[in-house]
Amino acid sequence: MLAVPSFQMPEVRLPHIPSAEFIITDYGAVGDGITMNTAAFARAIEACAAAGGGRVVIPKGIWLTGPIGLRSRIELHSQRGALVMFSPNAEDYPLIVSRWEGHQAVRSTPPLHGFELEHVAITGEGIFDGNGDAWRPVKRFKMTDSRWNALLRSGGAVDEDNGIWWPNEGAMQGAKAVAALAASGKYEPEAYIPYRTYLRPVLLHFRGCKHVLLEGPTFQNSPGWNLHLFDSEHITIRRVNVRNPWYSQNGDGLDLESCRHALIEDSTFDVGDDAICMKSGKNEEGRRLGKPVEYVTVRRCTVFHGHGGFVIGSEMSGGARYMDIADCEFIGTDCGLRFKSTRGRGGVVEHIRIRNIRMKDIGGAAISFNLFYEQKRHDAGEVPVSEETPIFRGMHIEHVHCAGARTAIELKGLPEMPIRELSFRNVLIQADRGIECSNAADLLFEQMTVLPKSGPVWSFLDSRNVKLQECGTLGPAELFAYVSGSRSEGIQFSDSKLGEAAAALKRADDVKPDAVKGL
Repeated sequence: MLAVPSFQMPEVRLPHIPSAEFIITDYGAVGDGITMNTAAFARAIEACAAAGGGRVVIPKGIWLTGPIGLRSRIELHSQRGALVMFSPNAEDYPLIVSRWEGHQAVRSTPPLHGFELEHVAITGEGIFDGNGDAWRPVKRFKMTDSRWNALLRSGGAVDEDNGIWWPNEGAMQGAKAVAALAASGKYEPEAYIPYRTYLRPVLLHFRGCKHVLLEGPTFQNSPGWNLHLFDSEHITIRRVNVRNPWYSQNGDGLDLESCRHALIEDSTFDVGDDAICMKSGKNEEGRRLGKPVEYVTVRRCTVFHGHGGFVIGSEMSGGARYMDIADCEFIGTDCGLRFKSTRGRGGVVEHIRIRNIRMKDIGGAAISFNLFYEQKRHDAGEVPVSEETPIFRGMHIEHVHCAGARTAIELKGLPEMPIRELSFRNVLIQADRGIECSNAADLLFEQMTVLPKSGPVWSFLDSRNVKLQECGTLGPAELFAYVSGSRSEGIQFSDSKLGEAAAALKRADDVKPDAVKGL
């Protein structure tokens, strides 16, 4: 029997911030939604820092501003009724060397940011709006005809295939130009100025920070990702609302990249891409940095729309480990629990515990492990194992209930590196299709009930050393188990509940006669 990963989560330490208060209106801020308040925010924060730290208070009002840079020992507190509306003008956001999708990159300054800070917080019941509609491209297939036509009437530019709308011509032309600059190793911000409208910032970015607290506000409508913390530690995120339009390009909710000691709890996500996502750099650059995302607890969170509820990858080249995910709901999410990588990434993902997850109306797989991410063709042939080979192993998932998904569980390992040492216990999933497993090894399924509308309940391709104990279905099914692939072996069923399955087992011609037992 596979053991549940055993590890203790270290305490996540909160920031300590002095009690002095500095109200932005005392420094010239005007909450009329028209006056630019960038300088007023900067004056209030500078005065607070000069006094040794404290709370910078944003009262009720609409506060138009450019980027806000925080300082150590400062809490930015937005009161109920405060709407911080970030400027839609790209010129208000200086270009800086930052990170994007696992690589060093030139980007626009994030609206909310802090670099190498200690003891920093953003709290309150206000709203921070990134004005992302002024930045983001929109894909045609995500729009109704009426909404697409409204975009066209608003101005902007459309690519030659009429498939993507851009806010302006510079943003549309920026994709190829920026890629060429990055490929040449050129990271001087001045070279990127003609394409600045393409360089969408994340809404919030903390880099190299310690003792971070985000508690209470709504963060919405980000130009790029919503919340991005990189190489930071002792992070507490609680009772926040993270919102992006469902169609928002790269509209992630929360991305923890190469962070340590984090607690995310009692928060709600409704976004355009992955909701709660763990990352650690991409390909050679991520492996060279070598900083895993680790010791992360996620509990009592709700995800509505998003490409994935809880996600690891695909940029995970520095590794991901020691995570405890519990008591979450995913409702209308494209995928519930999502683990993704591909050849070239490298990195090790291990020591993950997940329990007490409830899902409803999942558009894809309730649980997905896909090591062929973004590959149009799943090459069945092996390639040599190297530092570029991603490894996923040592995970336990239990007490999961999903009322509706396209696929119950999909496991897609690599022929040269199967997904290994996964255990599932007490899982109930209603889905269009059952469990589809390829290139996986050393699996344990206990007390699983899967109700597919069509196809086999269980499907194994080139999988080995699989134990299924007290697993079954209810009602009719076309087939209980289908096994294929010459590498499949050691698949053992015991105490199975076949329901009204028309047949118990079907083997493909390439399967060894003794590969499956117990049916």
